[in-house]
Amino acid sequence: MKIIAPAIKNMPWQEPEAVSKDAPVWRYRENPIIGRNPVKGVARIFNSAVVPYEDGFIGVFRGEQVNGIPYIYLGRSGDGIHWDFEEDKIHFVDGNGKEFMPKYAYDPRLVKVEDTYYVIWCQDFYGAAIGMAKTKDFKVFERLENPFLPFNRNAVLFPRRIHGNFMMLSRPSDSGHTPFGDIFLSESPDLMYWGRHRHVMGKGEEWWQVLKIGGGAAPIETDEGWLLFYHGVTGTCNGYVYSIGGAILDLDNPSIVKYRCENFLLTPQEWYEERGFVPNVCFPCATVCDPDNGRIAIYYGAADSYIGLAFTRADEIGTYIKEHSRLTESDREMGIR
Repeated sequence: MKIIAPAIKNMPWQEPEAVSKDAPVWRYRENPIIGRNPVKGVARIFNSAVVPYEDGFIGVFRGEQVNGIPYIYLGRSGDGIHWDFEEDKIHFVDGNGKEFMPKYAYDPRLVKVEDTYYVIWCQDFYGAAIGMAKTKDFKVFERLENPFLPFNRNAVLFPRRIHGNFMMLSRPSDSGHTPFGDIFLSESPDLMYWGRHRHVMGKGEEWWQVLKIGGGAAPIETDEGWLLFYHGVTGTCNGYVYSIGGAILDLDNPSIVKYRCENFLLTPQEWYEERGFVPNVCFPCATVCDPDNGRIAIYYGAADSYIGLAFTRADEIGTYIKEHSRLTESDREMGIR
């Protein structure tokens, strides 16, 4: 499996200490890379997204304020591991340059498409819904129209247009705690009007994703399809458990799932994943990858309290997903009925 993406000069990376007995995904040994109280007025940063920028990296971060209201903060890093944050939350404006701040904003993704960076997050739109903004310089963030009606969460843009249209994954739900639980694909010619909605995949039969699933990091383009890291959720007598799963979507029709790993790739087991504000959470939001050597770094939220970093290689994770693939009938379909 070969990654199709620009090369990265300063890729965050750490070799594993030993050969994995299970999925070829290993944690950064100095995790968590971001701890508690990282910025004045912010108690926790987690569920955040990172992209390469200039000679380093830039990210949009979910900052849980000390009053409990989440907003999005900007961070910069030279190595993708050690971060400096702006103390003020990101200032959003409308198309006329007037202030246009959401009531709250959380779980952001950050995706570059062509020459523009897009921030996608969950916000209030008379119910949980998707917010979007664009920037080219990380100084002016212009909000766009809300792409979908409530209720919806976990929206992720593809890093390029397909057949001339923008593509976005999301998880429609209702006013409960997302009981629908399936990932859908929508497309748009202009980021204003969205349609051609397609079902991608539903919650699985395996225990770790039996309750609901949701998009995670932006899909990675490879010569074998779109490599997708997503989250799967199960319920226990002590609450939810969030794990990281993997799938490969068709390159030209990404509502078709080519391979879907029946095993989780990462599940809570370290202290910073099991113990926190919301225990037992591994929640992927971003990847950084280098096509020259196939290295992939996965940024994930841990226990709604920290950010963790994990690593894999495209050929190894691609082989593992294919060898442990288990598809349902709806996975193979185009996703329209």
